[in-house]
Parts: sequence; structure tokens; C-alpha cells
Amino acid sequence: MGPEKEYKKIAQDVIKGLGGKENIISMAHCATRLRLIVKDRDIIDDEFIENVDKAKGVFFTSGQYQIIFGTGTVNRVYEAMIGEDVSSTSKAELKEKASEQDDHFFKRMIRVFGDVFVPIIPALVATGLFMGVRGLITQPAILAWFGLTPDSISDNFLVFTQILTDTAFGFLPVLVCWSTFRVFGGSPLLGIVLGLMLVSPSLPTSWDVAQNVQEPLMFLGFIKVAGYQGSVLPAFIIGIVGALLEKRIRKLVPAALDLILTPFLTLLIALMLGLFVLGPVFHEVEILILTAVTWILQLPFGIGGFIYGGINQFIVVTGLHHALNLIEIQMLSDTGWNMVNAISSGSIAAQAGAALAVGLKAKSLKTKSIAYPSSLSALLGITEPAIFGVNIRYGKPFLMGLIGGAVAGFFARILDVQATGMSITVIPGMLLYLNAQIIPYIAVCVIGFGIAFALTWMFGFKEKTNLK
Repeated sequence: MGPEKEYKKIAQDVIKGLGGKENIISMAHCATRLRLIVKDRDIIDDEFIENVDKAKGVFFTSGQYQIIFGTGTVNRVYEAMIGEDVSSTSKAELKEKASEQDDHFFKRMIRVFGDVFVPIIPALVATGLFMGVRGLITQPAILAWFGLTPDSISDNFLVFTQILTDTAFGFLPVLVCWSTFRVFGGSPLLGIVLGLMLVSPSLPTSWDVAQNVQEPLMFLGFIKVAGYQGSVLPAFIIGIVGALLEKRIRKLVPAALDLILTPFLTLLIALMLGLFVLGPVFHEVEILILTAVTWILQLPFGIGGFIYGGINQFIVVTGLHHALNLIEIQMLSDTGWNMVNAISSGSIAAQAGAALAVGLKAKSLKTKSIAYPSSLSALLGITEPAIFGVNIRYGKPFLMGLIGGAVAGFFARILDVQATGMSITVIPGMLLYLNAQIIPYIAVCVIGFGIAFALTWMFGFKEKTNLK
């Protein structure tokens, strides 16, 4: 069976398990999950969908029925579903429809963070890999293998690498404003232009102001204005305001003048609010949040790493991990290092270890068939199959995974392991440590995996019933 026919069959099986096309209101997808709004949750055959080829688990949360397929696979399944005439929708529409079924404000906000930041992560992943590769090839020890020294590297080559590593973070507000406009129903093009205005070369850069190389512009004698290179939260808030402004203005402006007045007024008002009110306020909020998180993670004796490593995968279960993207992005933008990634990798490896222990101890072939690939998926950085498909179902393995993650997080901070990027973890995450940290990073992952595996093997799994 060719790939096209294979995914067509998967889509047809998913539709059948969901109760037919008439039960599907709308559909979208994130990096790993097919996300659907359905009319009747009760008629869905969860067991049938879990047995669909390439499906790694299902769960219902925040008003959405979510099927885990994994990175890359979910895109192909989504396209096949479109080919079967299933209604697709924008993330904004999906969010609104989910809100009709789940009006919990906090959950809606978590969805918003995911919808805004997930689409820009691939660019940041690539940037992190570029940083890792540059760090590797510029190491004196590596250069010495070829009879070279750091002085042998040409200035033009360094400029080329800086373009690869600095562009995404230098223009980060552009990415954030674009994605925020898209999610909140504004025109993405206006989001791009507004983001570019926030990093206009006419403004002193935020980095030069922070290092006292340049003075900020002064308005009205007390408002300090500078560019927002590398800022996340101000661009996010300004993007929300800009998108809502555009929608409001479009309703008030006569249709004949919409093309002229709507973008003019949207950009003018949003930029004024952004530079003079929202930007300065939320830049300070951003600094406070980052300072608080950094303080916690840098608590002495590895305490911060132990705490975060222990709760990291519980955060994934709640969906809060999307909100934490903001913290990692800001860390990388400010310092070039991400101290969260190694802790996350250790906690993810721990869930892999727990799932593997379940697979090895289980007598049920079905349990094994889910546990083994789920463990491999977790080692590649995707834990939902292991968490929802295996560990949480048996209860104790998930707890043992949290313990393994806590110990791994402890060692990550004791060893001060920090990544050059984000969003790739465990085995792929090694690409973010192509420097003197690669051995400590591997050690953190092995510790998390080994402890969770051992605890699950000894205390955390007793097969009473088969997985359903």
C-alpha cells in the first residue's frame, strides 16, 4: 500500500471511530495531535481509534478530542482527513468552538499560548541547531584536528553563521505578532508589519540600551522607548490588541474605505499603544517572570531542578507546557542558553523508562505493542503516547516517571547543563549540546530513564487488566 492510500485508510478509520463525518464540527492540528471539536463525545469509539494505524493514544481535554499521531505523521493524517471532506478550520475558530463546550478561562488561555507559539517553534528549533553546530565547529579542540585555530576562521564565515543564529531572535516580535494576529482573527500581514515596527532600525535596539551602548528615546520627558528585539510578552500583548483593534475598526469603517482606513488606523493606534504604554509595562512584567523562574531553577543544591523535573510531565498532562515556551524563548533571547531543556529531557527520558518497564513486564501482547513504540517515541521527545497510552493508565508508572524526572532535574542543575536551543529533547536534543556539555546531558537522560525504569520494574507496575 502506497503512502497516499495508507493515510487515506487511516483517515477513513478515524472518521469511522469518531462516529462519522456528521459528528465532526471542525478540525485542526498541532505538532503532534489531531485536534477535533465533535458534536457528541459519547458516541466516539476510543478503543477503535487507539487501534488505528499510527495512532498513539487519545484523550479529551479543553473541549477538544485529541488523537496523538506524532510529529510529521499528524500533518499527513490531517491532509488525508481534508481529502475525505472533513471540515478544517483556523486555530481561532477552533478555539472559539471549543470555548462553547468548555468555558473555563484558564484552559482557554493555555490553548491560546499553544496556538500562538507552536507554529513559530520550528524556526527556533532550527536556530538552536545552528547555534549548536557553530559551537561545535568553532571549538579549539575540534579545529585542532584539522590543524586550525579560532583565528583561522574568516570574518565572513562568522558573519554567515551569525545570520543563521541571530535572525530569528532579532526579529522575534515579527514572528510573535504574525502568529498572534493569525490566532485572534486579524490580518497576518498587518501582524508582520507591526512586528517589524517594534524592531525598526530607527529605534535603539533593546540590547544596546541594556548594555548602555545607546540611550533610549525619550517621549514626554519620562517615556523611554527602544526596540523590542528578542522580546516575547510585549509582542504577544501588542499582537492581541492589534488584532482586536483591526476587527473592531473593520466593523466601524464603511466598506468602501476599509482598504484605506483599517490598516492605517490599526497600525497607528497599535504602535502608539505598543511603544508608549503596553510595551514598557509588559517588558517589565517579562523581566520579572524570567527573573522569578531563573531564581527557582538556580536554587542551591539542585533543588530547583528537582522540583521542575518532578512536575515537568505533569505540566504536559495539564497542557501548561505550551505557556512555558515563552520562558524558554526569552531565556534563549536574553542569554543564548536554555536551562530548562536538559531538565525536560531528563523527565521525558524517565517516562520512556517507565513505559519500557511496563512493556517488558506485561504479558499482554496489546500492552507490549503500545508500550514499546511509546517508549521509543518518548526517547525521540514525544511523551504523549507513553503518558496517555501507558503510564497514566496504570497509574504508578507515571508516578515513577515523575520521580525519575525529579532526580534527573537535580543532576541537570548540579551539572549546570544548558542547551543552545529548544523544543527538541532526549536523543534529538543531543544536537543542542554539541560542546563540552554532551556527556553531562547524556548522563542526565540516562539517570532519568534508569531510575524510572528500575522503580517501575520493582514497585510501579502490576498487570491486572489489559489495556482497553
